[in-house]
Amino acid sequence: MSETNRAARAGDLLAVVSQSGPTVSFFDAASDRLLGTVETLAEPHELCFDPVHRLLWCTNAYYSGYYHANSGRRSELTVLDPDTRQIVAVVDLAPEHGPHGLSLDAQRGRMYVSVEGSAERTGGVVVLDTATRRPIGRIDTGADGPHWFVAAPDGTIGYASNKEAPFVSVVDLLDGTLLDRVEVPGSEGLAVSEDGSRVYVAGPYASIGGAKPSAASGIRVIDTKLRSVVEVLPTENVVVPVHLTSTGKLLAGQVRTGPGDGLGRQDPGLLTVFSAADHTELGRVEVGRCPLTITSSADGRLGYVSGVLDSTVDVIELDSLTRLARLEIPRRGEPGAHGLAYLPRARS
Repeated sequence: MSETNRAARAGDLLAVVSQSGPTVSFFDAASDRLLGTVETLAEPHELCFDPVHRLLWCTNAYYSGYYHANSGRRSELTVLDPDTRQIVAVVDLAPEHGPHGLSLDAQRGRMYVSVEGSAERTGGVVVLDTATRRPIGRIDTGADGPHWFVAAPDGTIGYASNKEAPFVSVVDLLDGTLLDRVEVPGSEGLAVSEDGSRVYVAGPYASIGGAKPSAASGIRVIDTKLRSVVEVLPTENVVVPVHLTSTGKLLAGQVRTGPGDGLGRQDPGLLTVFSAADHTELGRVEVGRCPLTITSSADGRLGYVSGVLDSTVDVIELDSLTRLARLEIPRRGEPGAHGLAYLPRARS
């Protein structure tokens, strides 16, 4: 990285979850130096940064294990101060459980978190007030396992991916209702375009236990006005995370399975980069095994990919598709690195 690029990121932070840590680690985004680590409740998963209150939200999904292989579902969110690197609150969503995906509407002061269903009700999205850090509503998604969730840029519509259910849930964030179901053969990560016209959804569901995918792997492109899939960007392997950069690049993490299948037998993953403008593939680069989360720097120059089985985060220069660094994330076992958040420095 050039000195100019390092200077542009001075004071920025990268936060990384270690699922088995269980910790959130903070790195200097300019130097990749580890600044400190905060221990959390068991099984932290995803992160979301609220720049208005300058707080970092973290979901704690299970008591141990992971989706479909856990000892019970937690109900908490951990809220951290990234500058002092301290926990400022633990928000209990009980009786809701299995929180995972997070999405922020900073303008309305709303944090959305996907939660798993129970015998009494389907999965859904819990709405929290970011000022009081209290739940103020719930939206049913019509599926038991909503995993990732993203709100449209204008804050009116939201989209939940559902691992086993054959659709993406479309919800009205203002009325708190389920609007529609867009047919997708099981889904993983998703991202919405800056103008809200397209949603990119990874599918089908990535079964680590060796089950064959239910459909051809790739990224489904949803036209949000038509509420239907209008294109599929094909990939050789199942994709889990997707991410859109500020410079119009679509990043996808392919999970490559080695001989024998099963957790721990994956080959190095692939970060595949597409143009969000015309959907052409721009290139690819190897990353850690089983990429689960992707984020990027505020200027869109760097991509960050967590490889859960290696417990690493690869720092990728997106123009040249070269790896600049590999960050080692602390862990106590398997799995390891998971959620990511890029935090621009505080502005005076």
